[in-house]
Amino acid sequence: MDQRRYTLAPPQSPPFLARRAVSTIFFINGMVLASWVPHIPAVKAQHAISDGQLGIVLLSMAVGSVLALPLAGWLIGRCGSRRMTVIAALGFCLVLPLPIISPNIALLAFSLMLLGACNGMLDVSMNSQAVEVERYYQRAIMSSFHGLFSLGGLIGAGVAGLAMSSGVDDVQHVATITILSVLAVVSVRRWLAPSPPQQESRGPTFVKPTGVLLGLGVLAFFGLLTEGAMADWSAVYLHDVLHADPATATAGFAACSLMMAAGRFGGDRLANRFGPRQLLCVSGTIAAAGLGSGLLVGKPLPAILGFGLVGLGISNIIPVLFSAAGKIHDVQAGTALAAVATTGYFGFLVGPPLIGFAAELTNLSVALGIVSTCCALIAMGAGVVLPPLRFQVETAGVPIQTTAVECSEAG
Repeated sequence: MDQRRYTLAPPQSPPFLARRAVSTIFFINGMVLASWVPHIPAVKAQHAISDGQLGIVLLSMAVGSVLALPLAGWLIGRCGSRRMTVIAALGFCLVLPLPIISPNIALLAFSLMLLGACNGMLDVSMNSQAVEVERYYQRAIMSSFHGLFSLGGLIGAGVAGLAMSSGVDDVQHVATITILSVLAVVSVRRWLAPSPPQQESRGPTFVKPTGVLLGLGVLAFFGLLTEGAMADWSAVYLHDVLHADPATATAGFAACSLMMAAGRFGGDRLANRFGPRQLLCVSGTIAAAGLGSGLLVGKPLPAILGFGLVGLGISNIIPVLFSAAGKIHDVQAGTALAAVATTGYFGFLVGPPLIGFAAELTNLSVALGIVSTCCALIAMGAGVVLPPLRFQVETAGVPIQTTAVECSEAG
């Protein structure tokens, strides 16, 4: 075992400041992403494209993410997760306005590819930072970070809806979000957890997901397909199928983000009490039933409630899976996270065109039923893939193994 990976070096800043800094990055990631989502119907109308064509265009964002993920693991090993988190976060914020101002479909697709690449790079980097901070605390806190991501999504979607209902220009809205986000990243960068480069490490910078990593990746695939579908298609479904006004159409993703945030802030406690396996089984069932019921009723309010249940159901899937990947022995955290995230992000890759093509063949309501099926598969697969997980750290080279409950009580 590589002792360097599990040795807890004293942070350059107090752990609570590192936790606040990483939490801020998660919040900004969610807010910036949610600031783009409500503009998808307007971009679709601006370029006069169909659901199927929109699915292909949105595919470019997933392609950018998937291509960037293996590179993210290598760069984190070379430069450290601290530096890469700052670079990726700044890039993600600065690229936000490009899809809105793109004059044609080609530039729109290229802009979304850049946005996706920055998002994928940031995803691996900030989760590597979260794993480092979790080691300082010696208890499970991963879900709280992802809760801040969801809260950022809620705030971002809410601000976007308010801006749209107030007649604020789309470009002005995203430009303001970009400026505020960049300032926030710059203000917290020095408090991020230290993560020295590991060029001298003999471990691989990217590993093919097999065994446990592959199982975690498959569940992440279904979870990220679902999460991406809520981001890409909830507003389109409410606006185009149920004929909701633009401001109301943003409520679907806002409800999803709200319930996802609520679920994630309580996720660590639930995982400690019931175990990650049982938590994901119940969560997948809630998401599948909630979305399926909302689609069957076919009214705006039930659909929004259904999207909210999806958010609650998938809230702890990615935190649990990423936390498990970051603790696998003999694989650097950034490398393991990149492997699982690469498999998972193929959900984003196939999701947009799959739903778009299915909508072309049938309708968008039937196409979103695919998402409900994915949630059901998460519920069934969690019992097979997830072993009883234990929180493990080492201090000064001495292993410490305690159950998640013990860590929580000790914290």
